[in-house]
Amino acid sequence: MAHGHAMPAPVALPGVAKIVAVGSGKGGVGKTTVSVNLAIALSKLGKRVGLMDADVYGPNVPLMMGSTQQPRVGAGNMIEPNLTHGLKTISIGYISPGDKPLMMRGPMLHQIVRQFLQQVNWGELDYLVVDLPPGTGDVAISLVQTVPLTGAVVVSTPSDVSLEDARKALEMFGQVNVDVLGMVENMSHFTCPHCHHEIDIFSRGGAERTAKQFGVPFLGSIELVPAIREGGDRGLPVALAGPKSPQAAPFYAVAEKLMEQAEASAAAATDVIEIQ
Repeated sequence: MAHGHAMPAPVALPGVAKIVAVGSGKGGVGKTTVSVNLAIALSKLGKRVGLMDADVYGPNVPLMMGSTQQPRVGAGNMIEPNLTHGLKTISIGYISPGDKPLMMRGPMLHQIVRQFLQQVNWGELDYLVVDLPPGTGDVAISLVQTVPLTGAVVVSTPSDVSLEDARKALEMFGQVNVDVLGMVENMSHFTCPHCHHEIDIFSRGGAERTAKQFGVPFLGSIELVPAIREGGDRGLPVALAGPKSPQAAPFYAVAEKLMEQAEASAAAATDVIEIQ
């Protein structure tokens, strides 16, 4: 790891109060779905929210947010984030749209993460939600090295395979001293539309047990509901329907819990500075 020179210390983004990373051990657990709907829920709860798509290999935020607009470059070479559904968003998918894969090595990834944080005109934000790629690789490390994070959210399905990888993500955030603000269980169970019987496709409850085991908060579970997938595919995430919508309500419950944890974590971080 040592390169003979110390890594520069993370520098806070002026005007951005809290930065929350959303990660997962493995792909396909609905991390972007949770990021997008969580960001929209926070915004509908009266917060100023930015959404940074740091999943450079599979940037799904443009599709889920229903925007393909190329961001403008403004004064001082600052990138203006797209304003979609009331959120300021940036994604590599806006800059390099289409199906051409971006094949990048570590240093290039680090550059993109830094640019998306420091060269985007985020303005005043209460929350910047960062959608990480799956796993415990370069992008997560670059993020931690570039800005001080308020904390991380780990998304998992209840299946043992997904939880095995989620534990690695929990450990990774622990190793880089990032508070885990909580776990979200996505695709928790499915309710049959005909007989209304609940089916535990992935064996629900696993993420809550894992959270308990690791001593991290459990933020809530999201049912496996076709409307959530359809909303993402149409670029109209279900959270837009507001907290009264049965499909959107769980995202608002997660957002409320997340805000509590983030407030507590941010308060604890400032306390440390005052003691010195």
